[in-house]
Amino acid sequence: MSRLVAVSNRVALPRRGGAAGGLAVGLLAAMRARGGLWFGWDGETAAEAGGTSVVTQGEIQYASTSLEESEYKDFYLGFCNSVLWPLFHYFVGGFRYSDTQYDAFQRVNQRFATHLTDLLAADDVIWVHDYHLIPLAQKLRERGVVQPIGFFLHIPFPHIEVLRVLPVYAELLQQLLSYDLVGFQTEPDLVSFRACIRQVWPEAVIEDSRITMGDRVTVTMVCPIGVDVDAIAGEAATAVQAEECKRMVAGLLGRRLMVGVDRLDYSKGLVQRFRAYERFLEAHPENHNRVTFMQIAPLSRTDVRAYSEIRRELEQVTGRTNGRFADTDWTPIRYLNRNFPRETLMGFLRASLIGIVTPVRDGMNLVAKEFVAAQDPSDPGVLVLSTLAGAAQELGTALMVNPYDMRGMAHAIQQALNMPLGERRDRHQSMLAALRKNCIHAWHGRFVATLDELRR
Repeated sequence: MSRLVAVSNRVALPRRGGAAGGLAVGLLAAMRARGGLWFGWDGETAAEAGGTSVVTQGEIQYASTSLEESEYKDFYLGFCNSVLWPLFHYFVGGFRYSDTQYDAFQRVNQRFATHLTDLLAADDVIWVHDYHLIPLAQKLRERGVVQPIGFFLHIPFPHIEVLRVLPVYAELLQQLLSYDLVGFQTEPDLVSFRACIRQVWPEAVIEDSRITMGDRVTVTMVCPIGVDVDAIAGEAATAVQAEECKRMVAGLLGRRLMVGVDRLDYSKGLVQRFRAYERFLEAHPENHNRVTFMQIAPLSRTDVRAYSEIRRELEQVTGRTNGRFADTDWTPIRYLNRNFPRETLMGFLRASLIGIVTPVRDGMNLVAKEFVAAQDPSDPGVLVLSTLAGAAQELGTALMVNPYDMRGMAHAIQQALNMPLGERRDRHQSMLAALRKNCIHAWHGRFVATLDELRR
């Protein structure tokens, strides 16, 4: 079997108790299943970028390199998170383009290609992840790499009328076509990508899953990332009996819990969610002192101005809501800017009657899937889910909401709070079946199998 080489913007050795994101969890599952090499940035900055450091744990090699301080600013904070991230999430108002940042984007990908080429073996298959590394296949091809290269986009792919805001959108599309295989979270993402190709290159031949440009063929696929259902169920059942989770439940004093777990990011719809909860308390005073909303939102990208602004706005809404509705023994919103160990989070999800996942745009959102997997099937909670999350394509029996509709979200919270047990079980069983069909093992298994087939 050929070696799997995974490449992502960030690579870090797994740490016990770490609250890893969806990409890291999924990629680690793939590497553990197959073994191989995982290459990326080590998270460190220096006056000058260094070479490659390699550490081996079991069957996995972790190879990493640093970024120059200026590259961190222009590549990571700049082009990746102030250009591509807002644009791909339809936040055109937050989009800021500069040639300097674009040049850094290309330069870092060139360095990644240089370091990675030295580590490759002839029979490797290469799997590149996410928007930070769109140019990487082209850079590798320029260095003579002929091994199969696949790319998976974890975030949404925008409609052509949004993508055209980017001055270099055609260059990025061309770089995506340097991959042998390009995977997307949902069918709408793939439809948008194909429409972009047709708009820029009417001569392109698009048949079934194949896009042909001259003698270059790129295969496309929809391959939604999932979760390890059985592992999460086991973690959650154990964690809910642990001391930290028991203390949290005891502090509810018999009230029901609604929980949100999100990175502090404007795409997650947190401000809208907090306002909807305030609207719920206004519209349904009979539920005062009956439910507590706990939002866990670890800080992220604090160097980007938009993130400090959303943090300030959330603090204002929290203070206003708690000031209006709190009682001597009840705080309506518990807003926590901190990380918790993954096992503890699974326990919190299992202890919740309502899981609220309402991004204004999201490629998938694994918290929605984790909430479903963490539930007790005999007494499951209710998922309130944004129609603008990729997970909505699979979890059709969640309570679907428009994250901009405050009244609709308030109504969904009320509906979830009063949903009969039989209906909760039926909805949960349907979603659990969808999770098992597209679990984490199916995700990496399908993608890598397709990449292997392209080699053959």
